[in-house]
Amino acid sequence: MTEKTESALGSYLKDRRSRIDPATFGFSTIRRRTSGLRREEVAQLSNISPTWYTWLEQGRGGAPSVDVLNRIAAGLMLTEQEREHLFMLARGHPPDVKYRPTEGVTPRLQRLLDALEVSPAFIRTATWDVVAWNRAAAAVLTDYGSLPPEERNILRLIFCNARVRRAQTDWEGVARFVVSTFRTDVTRAGASAEVQRLVEELIKLSPEFEALWKDKDVRVYGEGIKRLNHASIGLIELEYSGFAVDGRPDLGMVVYNPSTSADASRIRTLIADAASSGSSAMTAFAA
Repeated sequence: MTEKTESALGSYLKDRRSRIDPATFGFSTIRRRTSGLRREEVAQLSNISPTWYTWLEQGRGGAPSVDVLNRIAAGLMLTEQEREHLFMLARGHPPDVKYRPTEGVTPRLQRLLDALEVSPAFIRTATWDVVAWNRAAAAVLTDYGSLPPEERNILRLIFCNARVRRAQTDWEGVARFVVSTFRTDVTRAGASAEVQRLVEELIKLSPEFEALWKDKDVRVYGEGIKRLNHASIGLIELEYSGFAVDGRPDLGMVVYNPSTSADASRIRTLIADAASSGSSAMTAFAA
């Protein structure tokens, strides 16, 4: 660890402890010359040696272990972003990923989806369960609201739903793309164990999935063109882009924009027709 890195780590630790009210942990606030926690209090909360913690702030003692950093992060009540920054300063790389199940989306994120009037968009987890979508997605892609939550998984739809298959102009290409990008997302999220049951089930249900899974191909979602044979409006072309959700590493957003004004017009009509009938047009498409 370089002197510059050590100085940056020590400065960051000092700043974090200075922001914490000692009374939060029952420490006395009497006779304190500076705000925040004392070094020995951080050490106590982190269950490490006061001398070792002091050395860290002073840039001495070498690189701290992962266990020590996790203890300090817990003691200082760091957020996930702050904990990642701590690891970057101390070890030069972020902490190992530990998968955490998604607890849903915020109302603000849902409003963002709803603002995309003719652009189908949805939010998916790292294990590719769709957890939020807009009206355009329900009309053009899949009426996720009509499905039980466990069936809103994109891989299940691609490999186990006949309507999904018929909707693709290039099912083989879509299937390969889905499996390879799914593998990448799951690995990044540290969720391999969580998807094991899903993978085993799909292997039993689909020889095609089994073959693609054995290929071990990896890709990132990125952006591209999707052509869909919609049951009501025929062939439609969409430009898709994948986005990370800031502050939510467990989520990803996918947005499909109509490639032409004619496509946008047909989508707008489809949404209006679905609204007037009180239901969304189910196309069994999700990828």
